[in-house]
Amino acid sequence: MSFALVFAASLIAVLALVGLAAWARIAAPTPPLDEPSARVLMAEEFPGEPLSALWLSADGTGAIGRAGDKALVLVRVGDAYAARRLPWSAARDAAIADGKLTLPGADAATPRLRLAVGAAWPPPEAPA
Repeated sequence: MSFALVFAASLIAVLALVGLAAWARIAAPTPPLDEPSARVLMAEEFPGEPLSALWLSADGTGAIGRAGDKALVLVRVGDAYAARRLPWSAARDAAIADGKLTLPGADAATPRLRLAVGAAWPPPEAPA
């Protein structure tokens, strides 16, 4: 009888821990980016880099800003944003497939970033 109680208590404890772990990985809802929120995030991630132009992804999950000869990129990852700095030429010349712009990573360990831009890429050149 004692074995059955210990086994049942252990089973309940393991199931509770598995449930807690599954619940803890649920991402908090993140509203789509709009221009003011994208500018705030860009200023936090890239201080001292003034934007000359900003493009939002079609689905609100990312943004590309131009700062001189650099592209400043934000992409939603879970409930936060990943920030990357790329040469503007790499962002401008990136390929579009299925309405998504695929930006290269800085090296082999960096994943490629995908932003929904539709057919409006590359953008007209903005003054630097």
